[in-house]
Amino acid sequence: MSEPQVVVVDDITALANEAAARVERVALEAPEDAITSIALSGGHTPRGAYQHLAGRCPPWNRLQFFFGDERLVPPDDPGSNYRMVSEALLARAPLAPEQVHRVRGELPPEEAAREAERELYAQVPGQPWPRLDLLLLGMGPDGHTASLFPGAEELGEEHRAMVPVHRPELPQPWRVSMTLPVLNAARRVMFLVAGEDKAGVAARAIGGDSALPAGLVRPADGELTWLLTRDAATQL
Repeated sequence: MSEPQVVVVDDITALANEAAARVERVALEAPEDAITSIALSGGHTPRGAYQHLAGRCPPWNRLQFFFGDERLVPPDDPGSNYRMVSEALLARAPLAPEQVHRVRGELPPEEAAREAERELYAQVPGQPWPRLDLLLLGMGPDGHTASLFPGAEELGEEHRAMVPVHRPELPQPWRVSMTLPVLNAARRVMFLVAGEDKAGVAARAIGGDSALPAGLVRPADGELTWLLTRDAATQL
């Protein structure tokens, strides 16, 4: 892979606008007869980007949305990634229900992961892994991304595209996450990172620190972009 592209913007408002513009550009540059597959991230940082994207004019009818991870809660639960994304973007855009492929967080963990995996393979072409056109990711202060955490056994997964994750210390302990082979199969990966508390970890992850899940996202045949606020870039 080529070296990661690092883009630094002033603040989280600028990050939201820049991220939305880049998502729109990917959709607009796709062939008119092509479907663009986009996997979305949960968390606080991307919310603004989704709100900005809802005000733009990509070819909505040619987009398919997926989720890089989800908490196993009902879709109307305040902790649901789907609920956040729906409020910020999906409910505000002219999308048909079949364009949105949520992880069914109301199901038992293994069933939710298997169903999401089947849906991903059915909708996104690619061998041996589904190849998303664009993958949006966040990063926690511990370097986790999606629901892949430092030292977790899921980091070694080589056969599954989506897996259940159990983190009993978290408010929503059961989750479903895409695995590293799927993340690294994407054509474009874009990390959105804001906050001074993430500056040190961001520098390590951009450098490819293998102790950090975010540092293991290195698409072999795709583009990797880190979009950072200025305070998150102070240790680069």
